[in-house]
Amino acid sequence: MVICIDEKTGIQAKHRKYPERPACPGRLARREFEYVRNGTVSIVAALHVATGQVITEPIARNDSVTFTGFLHRLDQCIDPRLSIHLVMDNGSSHTSRATCAWIAAHPRITVTCTPKHASWLDMAELWFSALTRGLLHRGEFTSRADLAAKITSFTIRYNRTARPWIWTYDAHADHARYRARRTSQHPAATAEPSTVQTLPQAA
Repeated sequence: MVICIDEKTGIQAKHRKYPERPACPGRLARREFEYVRNGTVSIVAALHVATGQVITEPIARNDSVTFTGFLHRLDQCIDPRLSIHLVMDNGSSHTSRATCAWIAAHPRITVTCTPKHASWLDMAELWFSALTRGLLHRGEFTSRADLAAKITSFTIRYNRTARPWIWTYDAHADHARYRARRTSQHPAATAEPSTVQTLPQAA
């Protein structure tokens, strides 16, 4: 079983100072730019790669104690006959001595860390993007508890129709587009170097 894990910290629980005015014929929707902050919430998420389903849990601190506690609960709810392969970034809570010791004590769990500056390879990041677009971007949250409850409700609804994520990124095509764009913007950069002529030396 392959599971991608990551944290999303500092999610703001905020609501607009005045309610949004919905669109009507001849007028666009109007949204107040002032908002009231009600604290922040942090979560940890585990995405099952084969199904696309996610479990989330609010966390008070992003440290190794919290992380190993989450791993323990994950270990307890997965069939003991299955091996678990975790994909995660190089965050301090993931690579601390306490976390490494906990993983070493659970031999059915193996880990792959994404390269530095490439945490987007962790599919949990894709789910965080879906959470942001589907709930956080235009959501109204009157308290931290309200935000945490709405994240839980969103996760439950999401899991009802969850599908495995399929990578569509094509590195070769992206590189070709980059080369074509660079050529059009800087034609001299790709031009053949001119032949250097040397002057005849005086006798």
